[in-house]
Amino acid sequence: MYLGLDLGTSGLKGLLIDDDQAIVGSVTAPLDMRRPHPGWSEQDPADWIAAAEAVFSNLKAEHGAALSAVKGIGLSGQMHGATCVDKYDDVLRPSILWNDTRASIEAARLDADPEFRALTGNIVFPGFTAPKLAWFMTHEPDLLARVAMVLLPMYYLRLWLTGAHVAEMSDAAGTSWLDVGKRDWSDALLAATDLTRDHMPELVEGSEASGTLRADLAARFGLRTDVVVAGGGGDNAASAIGMGTVREGQAFLSLGTSGVLFAANAAYQPSPETAVHTFCHALPARWHQMGVIL
Repeated sequence: MYLGLDLGTSGLKGLLIDDDQAIVGSVTAPLDMRRPHPGWSEQDPADWIAAAEAVFSNLKAEHGAALSAVKGIGLSGQMHGATCVDKYDDVLRPSILWNDTRASIEAARLDADPEFRALTGNIVFPGFTAPKLAWFMTHEPDLLARVAMVLLPMYYLRLWLTGAHVAEMSDAAGTSWLDVGKRDWSDALLAATDLTRDHMPELVEGSEASGTLRADLAARFGLRTDVVVAGGGGDNAASAIGMGTVREGQAFLSLGTSGVLFAANAAYQPSPETAVHTFCHALPARWHQMGVIL
């Protein structure tokens, strides 16, 4: 038995499947966005945890036997969000989401540095994570000085699940800090936003283990004590794996909150001048290209 958790913009979804990938049960806990100013889009990470607790509680109540048999948890979710925590893992401010456009000036400034496109294979878009931290440099410098770790939304959920600071490649590729060809953080790109590797979580591939479920959560919700939490993947990379879009020549089209054309690649093939994203796939030695309309 396996549990998938998808941290979307409008809700946190939990899906129980058996060893034959048949659906056993599903639960969705709704989430709201906050728009305190035009172009801003934020969520409180505490709401993600409350939603996760609701998902686990409902699954325990409705499918307790299946939940107790779970061997592994997979994660997917919204990309690009900036969740800043201090040295105690306390959240410093609401998370700035993928569809927030406040950092357009900062994105243009970073994109004017040719090293960003050369190393990431992408234009620096306002919705990516690095421009958000550059925005802090100007507008919230006191907060920036207290940042110990920058986590994407899915990584913050993983922190709650496992107690570990871990990132995976497909999601990290959308930060503008990852050397996408080398699948590693770039010291030079981090320095452009006054950060270092110490501010970044450990990198794993999406198919690797990122940790095990915390013992207190396992006891609270009736799970085994050896449940593995996988690296997971950004929402579209995870969808691609679910559909089998993992090899050269395979692609899919998604029409929803955003429109996505996603093509899998066996090699790193950046084309930033076209505005097509080139990201790591959520499997080792795989990449993908993606066109997105917000």
